[in-house]
Formats: sequence, structure tokens, C-alpha cells
Amino acid sequence: MYYHRYLYIFFILLALNLSFFSTSKLNAKGFFIDEIEIQEKLENNFNKETLINKGFKKAFYELMSKLIQSKDLIKIKNANLNEIKSMIETFTIKKEKFVDKTYSLNLGVSFNKKKILNYLNNKKIFPSQIREENFLFIPILLDQSKNDILVYSNNPFYTNWKVSINKSHLIKYVLPTEDLEDLNLIRKNYLEIENYDFKKIIQKYSLENSIVAIFFKNESKIKILSKIRTKENQVIKSFSFDNIDLNNIDELTKLINNLKINYEDFWKVNNLINTSIKLPILIQVDTKNFGLSLEFEETLNKMDLINSFSISRFDKDFIFYELIFNGTPKYFINTMREQNFNFDTQNKIWILK
Repeated sequence: MYYHRYLYIFFILLALNLSFFSTSKLNAKGFFIDEIEIQEKLENNFNKETLINKGFKKAFYELMSKLIQSKDLIKIKNANLNEIKSMIETFTIKKEKFVDKTYSLNLGVSFNKKKILNYLNNKKIFPSQIREENFLFIPILLDQSKNDILVYSNNPFYTNWKVSINKSHLIKYVLPTEDLEDLNLIRKNYLEIENYDFKKIIQKYSLENSIVAIFFKNESKIKILSKIRTKENQVIKSFSFDNIDLNNIDELTKLINNLKINYEDFWKVNNLINTSIKLPILIQVDTKNFGLSLEFEETLNKMDLINSFSISRFDKDFIFYELIFNGTPKYFINTMREQNFNFDTQNKIWILK
């Protein structure tokens, strides 16, 4: 009898501990922007707080570049500093130094997720999940004036694609290695390159996502046909640019950056968070499986589609979670299955197995 009493008390304390742990994790849930570098000359009017405020703005705009499409950036261009500061939960000064009468700071800034999403909702902007993914990128240049095809050497897109890296971009590009067999395969299909599926080349890299960009160049225009594959779908997008001199590094860099922005927007559209959908989900977890509960909470904290979650109640046998999900039940189940969580969904309260 005493054994059962102590066992019950143990599980009550365990659940209480988990409840407090969950609350702190919920309050700390946010968007974290790291490695914000700012500096200013040490002059008579130097003010450290002013410099930190500049860092807050820089962190905010970097977060926005990750969350929203390029067409919506103009809507937040003149964000008020006080409004930005009201959405910050914590910040840390990671490094500070004085060199040549210049004061430099390295900041890490954590934004409150709920406040950020409410801010964007008021601006009528749909944010996206911050999902960084590797994409195989195969650039193929067809010089129509010379009737030539370039894949690796002498292809300015292959050579310069990764020269400039934007830290706010979600797509991380993997360029193919120079392969004579692949080169011959592409040359062999030169006349039907627009319809070729490239599967034989893509499968060598074991990546779920890929972009094959075919650049058709003539004397006055460059047309780009982009074959984009993701785990969810396949699309073809077409872009064109006039009066681009590929020998001019500034014009080439501008074209590459414009293309990358278009690819970023495509990826964001595929990962939109529909904040108008607020799906309540009740989940039951066995109290004895403390490790599973911790892993489950850690996963929820990493998911941008989780609007909020908390422990609604508990007893000696089970912990009951209540969460709000910005998506459909099917999408939640599939997303959690990818993280190795499975549910029995036959009843109103789903059981985490």
C-alpha cells in the first residue's frame, strides 16, 4: 500500500516537473537570429544602446528575409523600433571588441514567435516555415549563337553560383561534381534538353530536392528554364533577363542573386504557415515514458506550425497535451511521422505510441 502511495507521489512530482519544464519551454519558444555583427566608430556621441538598437533592427530584417516572400518585404520596410523591441524576448552580447577606435558587437536575438506571427497577420502577410534544405543545383548554359553547351568549365553559373552566400537564404546549394559520363549524357540529349528528366544524374546525389536550370543565351536575352523537384512536387518555372553580359561580373552576380530570390520565394510558398487555421489537438502520453515526453516537447518547440502547446492536465498514468496547429490533421500526422512519432487517432484524444 505504501509502495503504491510513493509511486503515485513520484509520478505526480514527475508530471509537475514536466509541466513547469513545458511552461518555460513554451515561454522561450521563439525565432532565434544569431551572429548579428554591428560596429560603430568611438566618437564623442557614441551610444552603446543606439548600436544595440541597430542590431535589433538588423536581426528583425534578417528574420523577415527568412520568413516572408520578397514581394512582402516592402510591407515591413519601415518597421518601428519600439514595435520590434516589443517582439524581442531575450538577447545576448556574444562578443564585443575595440579595434582602431571602432566598437564591434556580435548579438544573438530571440523573437517571440506568437508576437511575430500576430505582427505579420496584422500586415496581411502569410509567413513560411523556416526550413533550411539542401538542393542539388545543375546549371546548363546553351549558347545559341555558338550552338554550344556548357556544364562545368567555362560555365559562369557553375563557377560563380556559390561565390556569394546570403545567410538568410533557406536553400543551401550542392553543385554536381565534374563527371564526364554526365557531361556526355547531357550533350547526347542536347536537342531535347527541355524535355529531358535528368533522373539518371540526380539520383547519384541522394538528395530529395533539386533544381536543373537551363540557360538559353542569345545576343540580347537570357531565358532560364528551371526544373524544380522537391519531396512534395515537381514544377517548371521560366524566367528571362534582357541585356545581360555574362562577362561582366556585376551583371552576372545580379542575375544569380535575382534567381536565388525567385527560388527562395518558391520554397517559401511551398512551406506557408496558414495562421488562419488553428487546429486544436489533444494528445495523451504515458507518464512512465518520461524520455518520450521530453523528445515530444523538444520536437514541438522546433516546429513553426505549432502555434502553442501546454499540459492541460495529468494524473499518475498519463500526461495530456493541448496544442494549436496551423495546418490540417493529416499534415500534422505526416510531419510528426517524419520525426518518428506515431499516434493512435481513433478517439478524440490521440495517443502518442
